[in-house]
Amino acid sequence: MPTDLIASSAKKASLGVLETAASVAAASREVRIDRRVLDGFSRELARVPRAKPAWDPRYHYYDGTRKTVMYFLVLDSLNFCFWPAQGTDRWEMDYRGERLSGYFGLAAALKRAAEEGPPILEPAFLASLTRSDLKAILGGQGLLQLAAERLDILRETGRVLLEDFGGDAGRLLKAAAGSAVGLVRQVTAAFPSFRDTAEYDGQQVYFYKRAQILAADLYGAFGGRSWGAFRDLDRLTAFADYKLPQVLRHLGIFEYSERLARKVDRLELLEPGGPEEVEIRANTIRAVEMIRQELAASGQAVRAFEIDWLLWNLGQDDAFRRKPYHRTRTIYY
Repeated sequence: MPTDLIASSAKKASLGVLETAASVAAASREVRIDRRVLDGFSRELARVPRAKPAWDPRYHYYDGTRKTVMYFLVLDSLNFCFWPAQGTDRWEMDYRGERLSGYFGLAAALKRAAEEGPPILEPAFLASLTRSDLKAILGGQGLLQLAAERLDILRETGRVLLEDFGGDAGRLLKAAAGSAVGLVRQVTAAFPSFRDTAEYDGQQVYFYKRAQILAADLYGAFGGRSWGAFRDLDRLTAFADYKLPQVLRHLGIFEYSERLARKVDRLELLEPGGPEEVEIRANTIRAVEMIRQELAASGQAVRAFEIDWLLWNLGQDDAFRRKPYHRTRTIYY
């Protein structure tokens, strides 16, 4: 293939996430990646490889059909902001004798609805969803933030599927033609709530956290087959959220400025799309990519989203929670 066509093909396959994250990381004023610590962590991973996190089906709906695709679209449309606002109780729910909160609580609540009702896998139901419907679906105790926004997003999901995809989430996958990048492009084009971008020093920055994690979730749920078969999963990046930076800071890979460290440690809210938040998220993507490159240099082919899963799972351990995560009220993560 001629060089100009190769370059054009590579550009087309890119989401712009890695490129804009690297640009922000290079210009960051409040967040710094300690390359020495990152290299040491990467060498340790290469020396004593951790098992790639296996897909856990306990809390996720799966029937092997388009209904499962719809389930994950609904789940990842709401996959954000699980921490409690100050002065409120964390949202928790009971599922088969377990007390769950956060992402797994949401996944289980939606699984229960998919199996027992209300009919969350029907776009027409979502398009006309009410506040009482959403409350019944989630159940539990405590407060899950951004309830009004979640309701709007579910209505949007149902409406867009009905108007543009014949009420069939499977058409999103067919339009993506086996490409994870193509799926991210389809989802972010069709659903405004998935358009996770920001501006930094006049430059557009792309994150696409929830759209990318949708592709990874489908891969995990379907075991890389059928609706989860994608040829370019290596093009996905880390899913820039609030848990990975917490882990990277605990490891010493992240260094915050004194001013930013005080804000994060005092649980002060960071402005959505503000320079501090954008720097944290962009450096997360950059750090994971650097770890991936170091592992590749040692002969280990680990994809960025698999490193993300590994770090996220580390973050579930209390040892990695000694310093708090940054707090931003946003629908994007």
